Amino acid sequence: MNFDIRFDFERRERLGFIEAIWGQDKSIDQLKRISESVLSKNEVVFITRISTEKAIDLLDSYDDARFYEEAKCLIMGENLNKLNTNKKVAIISGGSSDLAVTLEAQLALEIYGVNCQSFIDVGVAGLHRLIGQLEEIKKFDVLIVCAGMEGALATVVGGLLPQPIIAVPVSVGYGVSINGETALNSMLSSCSPGIAVMNIDNGYGAAMAALRIIKSIS
Repeated sequence: MNFDIRFDFERRERLGFIEAIWGQDKSIDQLKRISESVLSKNEVVFITRISTEKAIDLLDSYDDARFYEEAKCLIMGENLNKLNTNKKVAIISGGSSDLAVTLEAQLALEIYGVNCQSFIDVGVAGLHRLIGQLEEIKKFDVLIVCAGMEGALATVVGGLLPQPIIAVPVSVGYGVSINGETALNSMLSSCSPGIAVMNIDNGYGAAMAALRIIKSIS
């Protein structure tokens, strides 16, 4: 059964960015129909949480499709209306297990031409690694912090640095980590004031929050 495609083409005019496509729960037929609709408007296709199997099917169908397996993201076309800004975003992650969420955020920002850099494996279990990067991180205007387990990295960064901080709990950790719920609750309970918190694993949402901040200060 086919359903009408209701892609939000007016979102760019309202908000300054386009709608991303959630790939996890869509069939390959739905993804192809939505992609065709978006590409026909000369917009960029950005699919998140897409499986390798679905991505391979799209790669076979579209010559310019690019699949980023570690991020579980697929991009087609190009964003012809990138943001004109010199503001920069640092994406800080506790460990390589947070890489999928970190890269999702990075790809989402790069689509809009935002200069960003990922700082990986600077979690609190080896605090010296974070301290060693602080001078470099200070050069960035907005910080996205991705961490699983107890999610303490966002609080530590928030206690050391003054930039806007967007925390992303990651569904990584043993037992009581409960697929990121412990990190989420820890970030929501942070004693570092002013930290904004995304939902679990929502790297894309963090990137769009950073984009809103950048647009307001550029």
